[in-house]
Amino acid sequence: MDLQLFVKEALSKGLSRDSIKTALTQAGWQTDEIHSAMNSYTESEFPIPVPRRQPHISARESFLYLVLFMTLAISATSLGTIIFQLINRWLPDPLSGYDTMYYLQSVNSTLRTASASLIVAFPIFLYVSRLTLDAIKKNPDLRLSRPRTAITYLALFFASAIIIGTLITLLTNVLGGELTTRFVLKTFTVLAISGSIFGYYLTDLRRAEEQQKA
Repeated sequence: MDLQLFVKEALSKGLSRDSIKTALTQAGWQTDEIHSAMNSYTESEFPIPVPRRQPHISARESFLYLVLFMTLAISATSLGTIIFQLINRWLPDPLSGYDTMYYLQSVNSTLRTASASLIVAFPIFLYVSRLTLDAIKKNPDLRLSRPRTAITYLALFFASAIIIGTLITLLTNVLGGELTTRFVLKTFTVLAISGSIFGYYLTDLRRAEEQQKA
């Protein structure tokens, strides 16, 4: 039998929520699964279980979350690229021919492209973020929506992958005795950007979990 259907029938027979939780726990169900099923119905004096309204995500909301993730990725990459190129100009690699016209043109070209990308993408990211947050304020259940949860986990995955990869590269260079000021600054840049994204979305995910348990 489906867990949610079982909870519905148990509540309709007048069983207490505590007794239902105990029975499901003894049957091997996980706490979050039990909590989710129980929260599907409101606590009321109505003779039959009253289903709680589930968040509905339209195509518009799904589109906004995709745009949010895309502009976040572009903004983070562009910001990192700008800082990298500034480091290259401040601490040039002697082996890269930094004193040649081609090298300077390459750095300037990359800076222009990254700056243009950041100027376009970041305001869109801020605007879409405001739209989604305003929607959540009006309907807090939207924080638990599948598209938002999926985007949150996707952002956490990529941020954690970048952090792990950067730390591995850092340790490899330390063990190989190839630690330079340029490398340390670039490593710190990557960790700062990806760490900020990871921390923000992890906090948002915890808020969603707390709301689900409430």
